[in-house]
Amino acid sequence: MPPKEPPRRRVPGPARPRSGGSGSGRSGARPPTRRPRSAPGRTTPRGGAPRSLRLGSPRPRLRLVSLGLTLVMLAFVARLLQVQAVDASAYSAKAEKNRYAEYTVAAERGEITDRKGVALATSVDAHNITADPKLFTPEESNAPDAPQQAAALLAPILGKDVGKLTEQLSAKTRYTVLAYRQTPQVWKQIKDLKSVFAEKASEDKLKGGPGANVLAGVLQEPTTKRVYPNGGLAAGILGFVSDSGKGGGGLESQLNKELAGEDGKIRYAQAGGRRVPTAGGSEIPAVPGSDIELTIDRDIQWAAQKAISDQVEKSKADRGYVIVQNTRTGELLAMANAPGYDPNDLSQATSASLGNAALQDVYEPGSTSKVMSMAAVLEEKAATPGTHVTVPNRLHRGDRLFKDDVDHPTWYLTLNGVLAKSSNIGTILATGQLGKTQAEANQVLYSYLRKFGLGSKTGLGYPGESPGLLAHPKDWSTSQQYTIPFGQGLSLNAVQAASVYSTIANGGVRIAPTLVRGAKGSDGRFAAAEAPEENRVVSEKTAKTLATMLESVVDDREGTGTKAAIPGYRVAGKTGTANRVDPVRGVYKGYTASFAGFAPADNPQVTVYCAIQNPTKGSYFGGQICGPIYKQVMEFALKTLQTPPSGSEPPRLPVSFKPGE
Repeated sequence: MPPKEPPRRRVPGPARPRSGGSGSGRSGARPPTRRPRSAPGRTTPRGGAPRSLRLGSPRPRLRLVSLGLTLVMLAFVARLLQVQAVDASAYSAKAEKNRYAEYTVAAERGEITDRKGVALATSVDAHNITADPKLFTPEESNAPDAPQQAAALLAPILGKDVGKLTEQLSAKTRYTVLAYRQTPQVWKQIKDLKSVFAEKASEDKLKGGPGANVLAGVLQEPTTKRVYPNGGLAAGILGFVSDSGKGGGGLESQLNKELAGEDGKIRYAQAGGRRVPTAGGSEIPAVPGSDIELTIDRDIQWAAQKAISDQVEKSKADRGYVIVQNTRTGELLAMANAPGYDPNDLSQATSASLGNAALQDVYEPGSTSKVMSMAAVLEEKAATPGTHVTVPNRLHRGDRLFKDDVDHPTWYLTLNGVLAKSSNIGTILATGQLGKTQAEANQVLYSYLRKFGLGSKTGLGYPGESPGLLAHPKDWSTSQQYTIPFGQGLSLNAVQAASVYSTIANGGVRIAPTLVRGAKGSDGRFAAAEAPEENRVVSEKTAKTLATMLESVVDDREGTGTKAAIPGYRVAGKTGTANRVDPVRGVYKGYTASFAGFAPADNPQVTVYCAIQNPTKGSYFGGQICGPIYKQVMEFALKTLQTPPSGSEPPRLPVSFKPGE
């Protein structure tokens, strides 16, 4: 049975006009009316027309969106106005700052040389080891304990504490200095270590690891380091340079401005941490510091320093000093201290050795001071070298009983003999003739002490220099009236003491000591230092007479300074042995031994002064322990300066007289 054909769906077509007949194809026929289907979502209520659902109006939404966009645009416009108009200069400055990098170019510090141009202090290339702590954070280094690891690696190389380095590397900053002025060898060690860790980090990353690099943030800055080629030679004079690059003592501090020069600056545009060569920039070149030439002779300084160091050690003394001075010019040829220190390694220095004790220590000179008392007596014509002075074993003055350093029967000495045998009693008797009263005598003596430079600084302008202690006569105690003439109750420093003898050697004219001959600037021109101040203290006749009397101290068999004699040269000198004030307890304890003099006595060229504080082993007399030092240093200086031997014999003035003559 064939399948039943599905009913054919009729598609409504256009209405046709009805016709008069009843057939479908007739003209005028009206198609049957069809009820339309209900649209989805539309209901047709009973007994009424269908109701349609309408969408809400979009206009309110558009208004809200438009308003929002308008507000956003207003915010952008306001911000734009602020950036480009109100705060334009501030933002421009920030942009300029971020765009341009600027760093300081350190000026090369000037050299310090001796009088022959031999370097005593110079500068070499060095590196400040720095770090960026941000690069040691876990996020940047990819290691949770990068500061600790880096500190452990760097500590033995830099000689720093691990804990301190860890603290620096963990700081909330972008810059810290781990170590100042390290040698190129130190930086090379660190750089090699950085390369190893960088290579390991790269390999670790290729394997999928974190690629931790704990040394990536260690950097360096080029700088210079002060070095002293001769080690501790003349350290007391030179001083040292601190980690910050400034003079920390001595001439390095006093002349820091001249030595330091002026730092330069370089400013350039950068992008991505790299310099943009076409974007412009500026450079202010550094101006090197001046080279300073000293009056010191390195060889004589070495001889003086060795001699005093050996004797201080041998005598188990607290310290000692040796001064060598050109008598004609006032130039200091040597200024040696013992114990000393090496300015290349301050970690080994002690507080007692730092500084320049030859200018900073003050002490009672003892009998070397008698030369000033004798100068006053001769200049005031109160006595002559042959004047008779009867010296008892004890002398009662004021509230004290005075004696000489040795017990003796009554001595019958000339004024020359009083100086040769260094009699305290004889000196008191001689200076008592300076005035009709003791008060007048005190005033006259005081005036000469002042003219010789006591109570005033030397004129060197050295940091920490002491002027010594010299009270006005009205303030002298009863005992000081009689002790000051033989060198107790007043204080001076070693350079002042040497200057006294140079004044006598220079015909009675005091020339202020000098340490600096001149400076050579960055232009290469040498500028000599200002001429030192000169003052006449005593007449030339008095100075020559006194020089002859000082020869008796060394040449005469009764003199106290025979150990200072130098074959072929006439030597003028004076011993000193003074009670020493303990600087801690403020009471007399121990002794100060000294010797001062010049040579050749008939044509003075060089003054040498030596002092040793608190010798505790062997002799403590100046003639015994300082006389040999004087001889050793003076011989070396005379040979170095090619000074010819004396051409005559000393006059040998009488030392004593017979009673009744």
